[in-house]
Amino acid sequence: MKIDDVQAVHLRLHEVPPLPDGTLDVLMVKVIADDGQFGIGEVTSQSYVCKAVIEAPPSAQRRHGMAHLLRGRDPLDVEGLWEYLYYETNRYGRRGAAIHALSGVDIALWDLRGKILSQPVSELLGGAQRPDVRAYSSLLFGETPEETAQLAREGLELGLTAFKFGWGPFGQDPDADVAHVKAAREVIGDDCDLMVDAGHKFDVETALQRAKLIEPYNITWFEEPLSQDDRKGYAELCKQSPIPIAAGEGDVTAWDFEDLIERGLHVVQPDVAFCGGLTVCRQVSEMCNTHGRRAVPHCFSTGINLAASLHWISTVPGGDLVEYCLRPSPLMRKLVANLPPLENGRVPVPTGPGLGIELDPAIVDEFTVRYE
Repeated sequence: MKIDDVQAVHLRLHEVPPLPDGTLDVLMVKVIADDGQFGIGEVTSQSYVCKAVIEAPPSAQRRHGMAHLLRGRDPLDVEGLWEYLYYETNRYGRRGAAIHALSGVDIALWDLRGKILSQPVSELLGGAQRPDVRAYSSLLFGETPEETAQLAREGLELGLTAFKFGWGPFGQDPDADVAHVKAAREVIGDDCDLMVDAGHKFDVETALQRAKLIEPYNITWFEEPLSQDDRKGYAELCKQSPIPIAAGEGDVTAWDFEDLIERGLHVVQPDVAFCGGLTVCRQVSEMCNTHGRRAVPHCFSTGINLAASLHWISTVPGGDLVEYCLRPSPLMRKLVANLPPLENGRVPVPTGPGLGIELDPAIVDEFTVRYE
């Protein structure tokens, strides 16, 4: 069996407001075998650019588009194909959009491999250690502590037992920050997890001050308080912070995550549709297991990303937590017809072959960007 073609399908809402919301515009990747079977993946990045990375015609060595490189290759050799694509695109890749595009291709290859072998991706990754995964929500802080408290109440009504609040007004005033965190904790009680996402707003000194201020509210982790490029800062902060520090959603390849782990990061957060795919996520969790760190997927786009994240994290010892996006976008809620549901605060891991998901063709048709 050989790969016959690779398609990049750009899905975008009719109106895309300037929000930090990965459910508005995504690139879907379809890897098709010569017998007609296909796998589906997703890229959470700049879709126009990543589509070009996949569809670019052949050029000089190590400058080809990924579809050209994959045609005629063995679809079962998923990890070998990752190394092949990484090397053969390294004149314009190694990091950035090329790795983002590789993420979608890699997810699709794992999905296709699972379908060919009639096994779920979790089995291919070593076997699920749990049939479902505990969910946490990602919510913007309200404009006032009272609004934050109301958002927490709504989450409790959904059965959630873990909450992450971030961005919004957080970071502008220390007293207000504490008031927001306190309001959330008072609503969810002592038995639920509470995480805070600072949206990389601070330097090391200010981040440490904030960490000390919110520590009394039993914070599970303090996420991205520094610039994603401030690696020395993370090394300093992780040594001093009274609460665990989380980061990594903007990082790619196992080498980036190895660097974060060596600098002392406590919670490592790869996004499977951005970091290099399931192949990289498996490498990351293996490193986390070796070094005693916690791996938790960043997942804020569509049900394709959610399914891939569930398959991966279900195989990780102690990996009983997944980000569950609650945004109303049809690309999140309806693109995957059998979207893994939130049930009593947990999400079942799909059990069908590959990712175990089915796409709604009407949603694909409605939101496909058609290039002239």
